[in-house]
Order: sequence, then C-alpha cells, then structure tokens
Amino acid sequence: MYSASSQIKNAAINMGYEKCGIIKISDMSGYEEKLNERINRVPEAKPYYKGFYRFARLKEEYPWAKSIVICVRKYGKYHVPEHLKGMIAKSYLVDSRTDENSKDFQDSLKFEKYMKGTGLRAETERKFGLTALRWAALKAGLGVIRKNNFFYTEDGSWMFLEAWLIDKELESIEIPNVRACPEKCDLCIKACPTASLSQPYTMNIVSCISNLTTFRGRDMPNEKYNDHIGNWVYGCDVCQDICPMNKNCWKDAEEFPNLHELGQHISLEKILKMDYEFLENTIQPKFWYIKKEDVWKWKVNAINVMVNEYKQQYKESIFDACNDGNEKVREMAQWAIKKLNLLL
Repeated sequence: MYSASSQIKNAAINMGYEKCGIIKISDMSGYEEKLNERINRVPEAKPYYKGFYRFARLKEEYPWAKSIVICVRKYGKYHVPEHLKGMIAKSYLVDSRTDENSKDFQDSLKFEKYMKGTGLRAETERKFGLTALRWAALKAGLGVIRKNNFFYTEDGSWMFLEAWLIDKELESIEIPNVRACPEKCDLCIKACPTASLSQPYTMNIVSCISNLTTFRGRDMPNEKYNDHIGNWVYGCDVCQDICPMNKNCWKDAEEFPNLHELGQHISLEKILKMDYEFLENTIQPKFWYIKKEDVWKWKVNAINVMVNEYKQQYKESIFDACNDGNEKVREMAQWAIKKLNLLL
C-alpha cells in the first residue's frame, strides 16, 4: 500500500510533472543563510532581497503549514517562433503560471484539487511562489542549482517550479542523478552581458537584463547598462543558452496555446506602433512582469534594441515615436535620435 507521500508524488507525475518531492518546513531554514551570503556579496541588491526572508520563516505567516510539496514541470518542449528568440526570454513565451488556456495550468489546478480531496489543506501562489522554489527543489533532491543560479534536472534548466504548503508532515526526498558543473567551467559568467553573474552562484539583480527590461528600466536613456542589453526586449536567456548542460535539452515538440498567433504581432517596429489598448489587454496579461500601467516600457525597450542593433529601416519608427502618447517613449525616441545622429 502506497504512503501518503507516494500517492501525492504519483499524482503529480500522472498530471504532467517531471518530478515531485516533499520536504518539511524546517528544511527551508538554511535558505536564510544563503540569502545573507548573497546580500554580503552584492550589498547594493539588499533592498530587492530583504523581502525574501519570509521564505525562510514560513511559520510566521503560515503557522498551520508543516510540509512543502515541490514539483518540477518541463517547459523546454514547446516550439518558439524563430523571430522571438533572443528578443523575449523563452520562459515568458511559454509561461503557464496564469495562462488558463494551457494544459500545464489546468493540470496544476487538478493536482491542487487532488491534494485537497485527500483532506489536506494546500495553498500556493502561482506567480512567484510561497517560498524559495529553487531551494525547496534542491532540498527535495530533485536536481541541482548551477553556477548561473538556475535549477537543473537531468533535462536541463528549462523548468518551471511550483510549490504548495500542506498541513501534514510528510517527506519524499530523492537523490539527484545530475552531473555537477565542471569545476573550471565559467561560460555563463563570461557570457553575461552586464556582468550580473560576477562569480559562481552569485547574481546582482540590479544589473540583470531580465530585471532591467521588466521591473526596472524606468529611466532607460540614463541606464548604465542600456547598451549591454543588446537585442533583449523582455527577459534574457544568455546564461542558460550558453550552458553546456542545456545542450539539446529543448525539444521543440509541442505548440503552446496562442503563441504563434501572438508572435505575429511582435517585432520591434510593431511594438512601437501598438496602441496602448492592445498593450494593456493582450500583451500585458501574457507578459505580466511589466504592470499594466507600465506597458510603455515595451516601446522604450524596443527603441533601446533599435539603438543597439541599428538598421536603416528603424529610422521612421524612431521618429514616429517622438509623437507617442507617453512621455517616457517620446524621451527615449529623442535620446535615440541624438545618440544615432539621425537626420530627417
């Protein structure tokens, strides 16, 4: 007869998860030490990380919780339109966390319903998680964290992690069968465009392109790293793409719901021509790291890429952006004209 832990794990696998583990709440205590180490290495990032301490002190907010169910789902199985690669990070293109049309999202709901059906209290937060997901997956033995800070299974880093707090003390821990990073390999560190990866297992969120193109980026003309952002409009895949442990891991086997149709609307020039209703109602729900009131960032980011990889065909779009309805976009367009020495 299967134990409760085995039953939960088997249910997760049957609902499309690659792996599932269960750890005790107390296993998260070591995360606080790692967080302190990160802040000590990158003091300027302290304002961003201070809110993460709650992940190590779960009992303060969830006194009823006794264990964490942590699951791994592979997203490196979807076809990504070629013209979007290197422009929008792949994880955001196939993000199922809030996409009700995706099978992955529906399977997540079914798995939660299953756990509650067994009498468990189970709670999650699908966007960012209720706890430190990578640390929880590491403690459950589902894989390893590599020098680029991403979580890897045998199938690479193209994985989404989900966790639920439950009110029963259970445990299911595996022994990972994943090769460690080669000691002398520093490809991800060398490849990081902004040197956000300055040393193994250390990342400066202040200079990370994924952060600069989403949560930050409010003053792109004066951004220290704007020319290092390269072609990225939203997110960045550089340290994962360069990693030898990701070689041949993306399979391109399935279509993600509506991605092909949405991709037809996206190019640098099309972004600048988008009306704000389309940005708010179609683009923002898909790429929700940029808030609805900040969708002007899409146009600012697109102009920044145009400057970094300038082509003559961009000239008209940049000049047109000088008449955009948003002041930030107009300022960015004027900055681009000056920087590129463009003439009417």
